[in-house]
Order: sequence, then C-alpha cells, then structure tokens
Amino acid sequence: MTERMVPSEYQGKNYWGPQATNDRKDGRLPKISITPKMQRWDDWGRKYLRSGDVVFRMGDARVGRGWFPMSRFLANASNSKFSHTGVVVIEDGDPVVYDTTRTSVARQPFCVWILDNVGNFGVKRLRPEYRSKIPQVVEYCHNVFAEQVPFDYELGLDDAALYCVELTEKAFRHAGLKLSDPIKLGDMERAPEYPIQMIGIATASKWALDKPLTFEQEVFFPGNERHGIWSSPKLEVVVPPTFKPGYPFMDDHGVPEIVSATN
Repeated sequence: MTERMVPSEYQGKNYWGPQATNDRKDGRLPKISITPKMQRWDDWGRKYLRSGDVVFRMGDARVGRGWFPMSRFLANASNSKFSHTGVVVIEDGDPVVYDTTRTSVARQPFCVWILDNVGNFGVKRLRPEYRSKIPQVVEYCHNVFAEQVPFDYELGLDDAALYCVELTEKAFRHAGLKLSDPIKLGDMERAPEYPIQMIGIATASKWALDKPLTFEQEVFFPGNERHGIWSSPKLEVVVPPTFKPGYPFMDDHGVPEIVSATN
C-alpha cells in the first residue's frame, strides 16, 4: 500500500527518505493525502503512542515476482503473529515510525506505516526503569536514517545493511539494552513443518544473493512469548496482537483498544 502512494513522477530512490521528507515539508513534493482511515489511525497514534515504542505488524512482502509471501512464511515458520517491527518517535507532535523498506531506512507517519499491515498489530513499550535510554534509541534511528543504510537482503548481523527487526534490535542495543538474541533459520520453532519452502529459499538465494541464506544463518525475529523482541522482559504490552478471525485486511480491522500501558 505505501509503495502505491509514491507519485509516478517521483524520481528519487526512497520516497520515505530524508530528501523526500524535507521536500514534502518545504512544498517541493505534495503533502501526503490523508484518508479517513488514516486519520483514524493518526488520531489513535497521537493519543497512545510514545517515543521508543516498538510497533509490530504482519506484512506482505513477497519474492519470486510476487509469488512467494516471504513475510507470512517467516512469521509462520518462526511461530510469530508478526513479521515486522518499527520504532516510534514523536516528532513535532506527530508519531512517525523508523523502519526499512526495500531500498533503505525509512521514516513514515504512523498512519502510513500501518497501511502495510495485513494481520496482527501490536505495541510494546520499555518498562519505566529503562525509559531514560529512549533518547539513545531515537539517536540511532536518526543516524541510520540520515546515512540511508541500505536494506539487508542477506539478513546479516553486521552494520553494513539493515532489515526491519535488525534496525529495531540495534536501536535498543545502541542504548545498552539488548532486547533479544538472534536465532538460526533452521531453528525456527516451526521450520520442520516447511521443508520444501526452507530448501527452496536456501536454493534460490544462491542465485539472488552474494551471501546465500543457510539454515545456520542467525536472524533477529519479532518473535513470540518465548523468543524474539516480543519476548523481551524489558518491554511491557501496550497493545496485544489484535487480529480477529474473519477480518483479513486492515480495512476491516479498526483501531485497537488499549488494554495495558503505563505512561
């Protein structure tokens, strides 16, 4: 959905990067058109989100010319309700999300970021005793955004490129807070249920990547109650997974109620 928002005449590399962000602010690019649904999410985000919040969603990133639903596969194989994370920062009163797109690090208004959700949405927040570290978390997001660190298709653990969950994890590690440990692709909780897909990804990556994916590749995951960022004891639940059976897309999903949060 967010890629469809990019004007056909736009010639830049990253519509959600620093240059385009400044161009929208200064009137060189049109401002983002807000639909009623987006306005509803913007109002919700302004009311409930805080800088340093981790937002989770189920994405629909695909590979193989759109044939293979990579986001959903990794979520299912890792036994997670989510495929994607981002870090919220409140800037000039607006909730924005620092994340990665297929080009590089992105900064999207929260009401834009949520458009790419196709299932569960959730929010976690640092527990009060760790919140003094939030400025350092924000600093990391600002730094990699300004540097336009590229997207990490090889899912490596170095700093040369970043995928979404890696950006989130490293933002908090920059502040001295480790949220989770990476796990091997072959050790994903439900990996044995998907042998054909696992072998297919490893085989296809030999043709597509300089460093092919292997079952030994360690990757950061959104996770669940036992592993990944969602499991971090340093975080508390603001919004639990929200997906309701029978509602396949966010158009029918609606903003969630806050069931647990501290200011």
